[in-house]
Amino acid sequence: MSATTLTIPDQKKVGMVSLGCPKALVDSERILTRLRADGYAMSPDYAGADVVLVNTCGFLDSAKEESLEAIGEAIAENGRVIVTGCMGEEAEAIRARFPQVLAVTGAQQYEAVVEAVHEAAPPTQGPFVDLIPQPDEAGVKLTPRHYSYLKISEGCNHSCAFCIIPQLRGKLASRRIDAVLREAEKLVAAGTKELLVISQDTSAYGVDIRHDPRMWKGREVRAHMTDLARELGQLKTPAGEQPWVRLHYVYPYPHVDAVIPLMAEGLLTPYLDIPFQHASPRVLRAMKRPANEARVLERIRAWRAIAPDLTIRSSFVVGFPGETEEDFQYLLDWLEEAQLDRVGAFRFEPVAGAQANALPDPVPEAVKEERYARIMAVTERISAARLAAKVGRTLPVIIDEVGEPEADDWGNIAIGATGRSQADAPEIDGQVLLRDAPATLAPGDMVNAVIEDSDAHDLYGRIAG
Repeated sequence: MSATTLTIPDQKKVGMVSLGCPKALVDSERILTRLRADGYAMSPDYAGADVVLVNTCGFLDSAKEESLEAIGEAIAENGRVIVTGCMGEEAEAIRARFPQVLAVTGAQQYEAVVEAVHEAAPPTQGPFVDLIPQPDEAGVKLTPRHYSYLKISEGCNHSCAFCIIPQLRGKLASRRIDAVLREAEKLVAAGTKELLVISQDTSAYGVDIRHDPRMWKGREVRAHMTDLARELGQLKTPAGEQPWVRLHYVYPYPHVDAVIPLMAEGLLTPYLDIPFQHASPRVLRAMKRPANEARVLERIRAWRAIAPDLTIRSSFVVGFPGETEEDFQYLLDWLEEAQLDRVGAFRFEPVAGAQANALPDPVPEAVKEERYARIMAVTERISAARLAAKVGRTLPVIIDEVGEPEADDWGNIAIGATGRSQADAPEIDGQVLLRDAPATLAPGDMVNAVIEDSDAHDLYGRIAG
């Protein structure tokens, strides 16, 4: 009797190029988690992939061009490409330039993406492979193990003149509070030590579902930013540590005041990412955004009185149609008074479909460049001063990267490490660069660091001890 050899087919492999904001990164993680559950493996390069997904950004024309370049590169390197994400809403433009793409889907269209992958590269799971549990509790992560993005809602109810996000991602659609907390709990149990709460408008969480209450841990919790923040502040890692909880995309609604005491109590990371966009009341009205900038300054002072270590980051648009030199100077004066810790600035770009395109008095490109240089000079000086005030302090730091051992001129072995303080969100803010780190240090470790020096963006120091 001869033996029969059973050949288990190789897993089909999917490559992923993820562009744009952290919200798009979460979409990529969800797509890959679903595909892995369907039996696909992930390919780290074009050559090994049976099909490549490109998750695009479509917010600005420059971002669209970057997305098109990424699609072109994927086609050149692999040839079998599926496009998804925000720019997927412009399928005709994508197909006109790249008629060979296999499929185009829009943002959050997870089922359509998975179906397109199944058609392009049918899964090869056999009767034995099907028995193997594919995803773990936390799913596929595209970030390091020690921090994770927690998306609480999709879409936005604002109608800002410069933005097309509602057209791309729809109106506000909040997740159930118990589903959000369950995901957060699983992430922390799986090794996450920093949760980054994201959405298009974190402050509006739950408005669309009337702050629908759900039972959680034997008590009723509302789908509301303050309830969510309080519950996230109760989480503990397997080692009993409290993870950092960082709030992004927070509009300064009145109830934001209620989360500041949670920061003072240590339940939340003392950090707010608030998209102010401008300060001039006239420009804010033209942008169709809240224009009570004087009240905001009062609230910032009150927040810092409650939580002195509060870090505020924001972004501003310069050169919006109709912005005068007086408007721009108003913004600079406001920044001097607000003393924001972290600031990003963007030159206004017309975006197809945005209301701002029809506004009169466009600002010349040369004037945009000059104003951009001026705002960056002001905010860099403010940042340098605020960081210099931290020299001599001992701050908690989360380690992101540990360097290779190096010998100095005297034969002493030294290891450097890169981390972040509570004032630093990954990828967008500064870093804490540490010297003489112990060889046992690893990414995700929490340490106390003595700050010895600073510049306009980063801190420098050593581990306390």
